[in-house]
Amino acid sequence: MTPKQILDSFSSTLMQDERILNAQERALLAALLQHAKTATAESPETREAVRSVIASAVGETVAQRAFAVLGESIVERILSDNAISATQPLAEMKTDPQPPRGAPMPPDPQPPRPPLPRRPPHHKQPESPQPPRSAPLPPDPQPPRGTSDRTVIGETKAAVLERPTHLPAHCVVLDEFLAPQELEELTQFTIEHVADFSVSEVVSPVADGGVVNYEHRRSRVLMDLVQHQDLMLERIKAVLPQVLEKLKMEEFPIAGVEVQVTASNDGDFFRFHSDNNSDPVASRNLTFVYFFQREPKQFEGGELRIHDARLEGENYVSEGSYHTIVPQQNQIVFFPCELLHEITPVKCPSQLFADSRFTLNGWLRR
Repeated sequence: MTPKQILDSFSSTLMQDERILNAQERALLAALLQHAKTATAESPETREAVRSVIASAVGETVAQRAFAVLGESIVERILSDNAISATQPLAEMKTDPQPPRGAPMPPDPQPPRPPLPRRPPHHKQPESPQPPRSAPLPPDPQPPRGTSDRTVIGETKAAVLERPTHLPAHCVVLDEFLAPQELEELTQFTIEHVADFSVSEVVSPVADGGVVNYEHRRSRVLMDLVQHQDLMLERIKAVLPQVLEKLKMEEFPIAGVEVQVTASNDGDFFRFHSDNNSDPVASRNLTFVYFFQREPKQFEGGELRIHDARLEGENYVSEGSYHTIVPQQNQIVFFPCELLHEITPVKCPSQLFADSRFTLNGWLRR
């Protein structure tokens, strides 16, 4: 078998890896192959020819992304295990690099979820937030509202290269990020879709699904942002080079995007955590948090605190010092996903959803 044939044979398996193809892409490719197979307008020979072309294109796309995600050494090992002739160099299999995928990644059926918050910095494993799955809303305003987006508790198996012993708190803050009309439309859209918000969850390596944990985080999340997601990503990509330069981060191909609107009302908070400290979210590289609310502002608190941290054993722990960002209308904050951070409790006397602290937040994956 040739290298291409071997990778083609792995394509059906690799297609299931969300790092290579997201759920929407997998569904689209499956539909194309099915239509090509069942179409009746053409002869069987023509249908088979069309199906073969599509299948070949799928295999090449999967192979190319496998190189980027899995790494050349792993692909070489696959070829070696399948007795590929050493006379055909691996470089012959590579295609020209594609530009980063421009379309935002839709939430997967079981998106990753944010980490369980901590009480004042103790030596607990920081958790990683992940987009919540649908869950019934708790009675409003009631039981202890901790936190709930998905969070991962426990050890991460994500590969770690050389980890710095110290992670200083740093971020980039940009004011007046959206045009006034865009801000107004986003705010109105958010308030009108109150019924579509779901409770944030926490995910644990010992559980199959997410669980609501009001001791760690309490908030509600909206995953379907329709045109507002595309608008926000367009704005973010326009400023990304200067943001990465200020953060002293290298530019990276965007392999996926997660975006959500989070609503925090009276008593809501999110304890100490990081955004990529577990396998499902290990590829997250840059966090963004865009603040907005109905005017006049009806809440206090909900500050974003980014902690200075040090490596202690396998985990980062807070050094007790942090940088505080007070939510400001039409302001966006960028910071590396590995930084430890928390959201302080929100005070909203009216307890009306429309008076909540809103953020359009998410992550760029590499």
